[in-house]
Amino acid sequence: MTFPLFDLSGLRALVTGSSQGIGFALAEGLAAHGAEVVLNGRDRAKLDAAVNQLTAAGAKVSASDFDVTDAEAVRKGVDEIETRIGPIDILVNNAGMQFRTPLEDFPVDRWEQLLKTNVSSVFYVGQAVAKHMIGRGRGKIINIASVQSELARPGIAPYTATKGAVKNLTRGMCTDWAKHGLQVNALAPGYFKTPLNQALVDSAEFSSWLEKRTPAARWGNVDELVGAAVFLSGKASSFVNGHTLYVDGGITTSL
Repeated sequence: MTFPLFDLSGLRALVTGSSQGIGFALAEGLAAHGAEVVLNGRDRAKLDAAVNQLTAAGAKVSASDFDVTDAEAVRKGVDEIETRIGPIDILVNNAGMQFRTPLEDFPVDRWEQLLKTNVSSVFYVGQAVAKHMIGRGRGKIINIASVQSELARPGIAPYTATKGAVKNLTRGMCTDWAKHGLQVNALAPGYFKTPLNQALVDSAEFSSWLEKRTPAARWGNVDELVGAAVFLSGKASSFVNGHTLYVDGGITTSL
């Protein structure tokens, strides 16, 4: 049985930062719903391992290892995918990083690195892909935001600033590009078990706090993001634009 509103067959998705964690889970999920996926990252060995894992599961997958924080590398990388592999129908801007330290001690170089990785990459890749999508009159862009688009915690103020920017950049992309047939939305995960969060997962104190703070009373598993990503990638979301979809166990709804 097929469900056309959620069928991604014949579509191609580029997922940045997808050799592990949330990016890999989203690529795997999109592939399971019929999409061809292009994985992106800077570590070729990790990318090749991810490609082999998805290929073994029956997915149609390839890799492109351009640096999403380098505007010229992005332009060349996206153009190369469009020429060598085919049109990008779905873009998932997932590449991101975290650094935790008290704000008064936050290193300037880390601040600038966070901005480049979490915000500039969304602009660079989004713009490069949109230029192709606009010519075709269709396309889906999903920017990975966070509960920190709405909430703050000690030690991550710059990260919070970047994820707030992603939410508003998503709105701006929608405002400019919806008239060209693009749907641009953000997917905002709560606290998920990923390599990025491993130190927090391993902290009994933090995990206890999180379970009490989250209405669902647990960490999220990365496969629980797939349904939202498939929804935002397919026909089911044809009139959803500029929206931020929180997948967070209810943490943004409760004090």
